[in-house]
Amino acid sequence: MQVSSNTPAVVTGGASGLGAATARAIAAKGAKVAIFDMNEEKGTAMAEELGGVFCKVNVTSDEEVDAGFAAAREAHGQERILVNCAGIGNAIKTASRDKQTGEIKHFPLSAFDFVIQVNLVGTFRCIAKSAAGMMTLDPLSDDGDRGAIVNTASVAGEDGQIGQAAYSASKGGVIGMTLPIARDLMREGIRVNTILPGIFNTPLMNAAPPNVKEALAASVPFPKRFGHPEEYAQLAMCMIETGYFNGEDVRLDGAIRMAPR
Repeated sequence: MQVSSNTPAVVTGGASGLGAATARAIAAKGAKVAIFDMNEEKGTAMAEELGGVFCKVNVTSDEEVDAGFAAAREAHGQERILVNCAGIGNAIKTASRDKQTGEIKHFPLSAFDFVIQVNLVGTFRCIAKSAAGMMTLDPLSDDGDRGAIVNTASVAGEDGQIGQAAYSASKGGVIGMTLPIARDLMREGIRVNTILPGIFNTPLMNAAPPNVKEALAASVPFPKRFGHPEEYAQLAMCMIETGYFNGEDVRLDGAIRMAPR
């Protein structure tokens, strides 16, 4: 599917980081982009920059996701592109012992569930609702191509580090559901792919101390640096525009394999 003038698109988590870079790449082709995000200030600014629309959406809420898609479709029409970048993380051991007191604690189950609800269930919620809308569209080609969906997992879905049980489980779930969803939607001409980013230069990573960032960058085999959000966007655009790209989970990580810590 070639992205062209007025192609409707939705990017979740589109106000910053990987989502913002992807929203810019899609808009650069002339597409009309709707930004789903919790950050109203940044989301509004991004929408104004791109000539798109901002929808304040919490992906854990059916009502907010429904309202977001309704607003986006009213402004631009039914989306043919969905890129899921909304996500969170935490770092808590499954069970741990306090070094000072010896007190033993386990991972708070509410904190585990929250990460799953945002990263995994929230991603699926947006996929299911967007795919149902895409199914109402006429095909764009003789192949029957109606739309394209790109999800964001993580290398942690395969190489989870200490304290990443919830995050790794959520991202591993995104990886695991990619192929079955692509198969679910194959007769409808809707392609589904997932990117597994490694260590990327995002606002969250920029907040880390310089020595931490230097050590992380040095751990990447080549090139020895953080990934640029624009590189994520390049791969997302390739997945969107290459008609034979379907059902794939692709690492984008400079060949890193994460150590235990």
